[in-house]
Amino acid sequence: MCPVAGACGREGAVPCVELGRAHERKLGICDALEAIADGLPSSIDRFRCLEVASSLVPLLRECHRYEEEIVYPAFEVGGPGQRAASTVKRLRAEHVEDECSAQDLSEALLAIGHGEAVTNPEALGFMLRAFFEGVRRHVAFEQEHVLPLIHATSAGDRHA
Repeated sequence: MCPVAGACGREGAVPCVELGRAHERKLGICDALEAIADGLPSSIDRFRCLEVASSLVPLLRECHRYEEEIVYPAFEVGGPGQRAASTVKRLRAEHVEDECSAQDLSEALLAIGHGEAVTNPEALGFMLRAFFEGVRRHVAFEQEHVLPLIHATSAGDRHA
């Protein structure tokens, strides 16, 4: 039995599966942000800017809430004691930073989507790349360190 069985809204769902879905969604929006950055300064899809701007913050909040309420407690249960707690503290801090950056990006993308000129494409490109590279690093860390541990913990619980 998974240490947080039923918490994912489906009986027997494991955090690994749901976290994998959240990662896919976050990486998908990173790809969209990268495409916007690659199009600067002359090839801007204003509709895509609006689309990404309207979904970025809600997506992160939803994914972060799930990670903080379900995944991280499961990680701490099976994790290496104090190191797990300090890892979770760092990951939570990254969530705060990501959400603040996402809010700034959303505002910039909404303005562009509504027709404003990109006055400093280098700065916007840097802002976009810093954000999606940070999110990709966060996802990679969770995939390499958090997921294997909670997967092993929940697999062990199913065999118990």
